[in-house]
Amino acid sequence: MPLVVRAFPVSKSLDEVRTFAAKLKERRSEACGFYCQYGVSHESWHVQETPAGPWIIVVNVVDDPGEAAPRYAQASEGFDKWFKAQVLEVTGIDADKQPLGPPTTMIYDWSDDNRPDVKAFCETAAMA
Repeated sequence: MPLVVRAFPVSKSLDEVRTFAAKLKERRSEACGFYCQYGVSHESWHVQETPAGPWIIVVNVVDDPGEAAPRYAQASEGFDKWFKAQVLEVTGIDADKQPLGPPTTMIYDWSDDNRPDVKAFCETAAMA
C-alpha cells in the first residue's frame, strides 16, 4: 500500500498538537470512521526538532491517495471539518488547498518484508 509522508511546521505550541492528538484518542470511533472513509489503514505522528522549530512528520498508509485527496479536500461536514480546522490551527496548513499536506518527494525506500528475493539479496550482500 502507498505511503503518504509529510512534514508540517508547528505554528502553535507542541502542547496544542498533543491536545489535538488527545482529542483524536477521545473521539476514537469518529477518527476510525474518518480514516476508513479515505482508505487510511495507519497514521502516525512524529515530532522532529529542527533549528527552525519543531515539525510534525505524519506517515499514512493509504489505499489510493490520488483518489482520497480530492474527496478529503472537498469535505466540509462534521468530523472532517473539525479535523481540518485542527490541522490549520496547529500547523497553518489548509487541507482544503493541500489535502496531502506540504508536497514531498521520496528519494529513498527500502523494506525487508521477508520476501525471498530481498532475503536472498541480503544474504548474498552479507557474504561479500
